Amino acid sequence: MVYLIIGNKGSGKTKKLIDRVNEAVEKSNGNVVCVEKERLLTYAVNYRARLVETDHFNVSGYDMFYGFLSGIVAGDHDITDILIDATLKIGGRDYGELAAFLKKISDLSKVSDQDFTFTVSADESELPLEIFDYCEKI
Repeated sequence: MVYLIIGNKGSGKTKKLIDRVNEAVEKSNGNVVCVEKERLLTYAVNYRARLVETDHFNVSGYDMFYGFLSGIVAGDHDITDILIDATLKIGGRDYGELAAFLKKISDLSKVSDQDFTFTVSADESELPLEIFDYCEKI
């Protein structure tokens, strides 16, 4: 399943994501991965969660972002949850591309049986309605 934490800057999205990472670590029988744009969450999330920085791998744009997440999925079949902060900073602010990206992630989630959670720094009314056909808002 794909979950979205939506809100404008300063609305507490990252705090909600941190809480979800820590909850996932406690309940997971596998591995939990937290993806961030740059190293910010090191001391906020449980040490058992794997932290990955997209800037370290020069990830930008939704095509590269999808390939990056697919590689994480392919590299470890024990992952149960992948949680991503700063989605628009990594992929871009084109909401049409965001919708296409999230559709592909939804398909990947079904094939891999892994949950994805993204923070999206935007007003919900700005996002294409089709996103909510395959993503659940938290």
